[in-house]
Amino acid sequence: MPARLLVTKELSKFLGVLSHPHRIRIVEELRNEERDVNFLESVLGISHARVSQHLALMRSHRLVTERRQGRRVFYRLFQPELAGWLVDGLKFIERDIEAAQGIREAVDQVKAIWAEENKSAGTV
Repeated sequence: MPARLLVTKELSKFLGVLSHPHRIRIVEELRNEERDVNFLESVLGISHARVSQHLALMRSHRLVTERRQGRRVFYRLFQPELAGWLVDGLKFIERDIEAAQGIREAVDQVKAIWAEENKSAGTV
């Protein structure tokens, strides 16, 4: 298999694992410290089973690792720089927001202009 094809398939799998809002939030929650399933359940507002399913998928792709302490299992990022990478990705969203704000301002200006023109045309 050509190197480019192999690498793009692996990158696609990796991005696919991250392509769920709860898994992105788990990465963020594990940014600075390890957490257990109960904590993640409470901050995500989803069931214990759903948190465990997300963590199992993330563990199988080596995004998180676990540490057992008695009956409790604590999770941490396998590569903590992943959280920073997601923060860096926010600039792509910010650009869309800036563009949308510019469009919103232009729409508001045009509505005001057209409303004024309609008033003037109606009074003539």
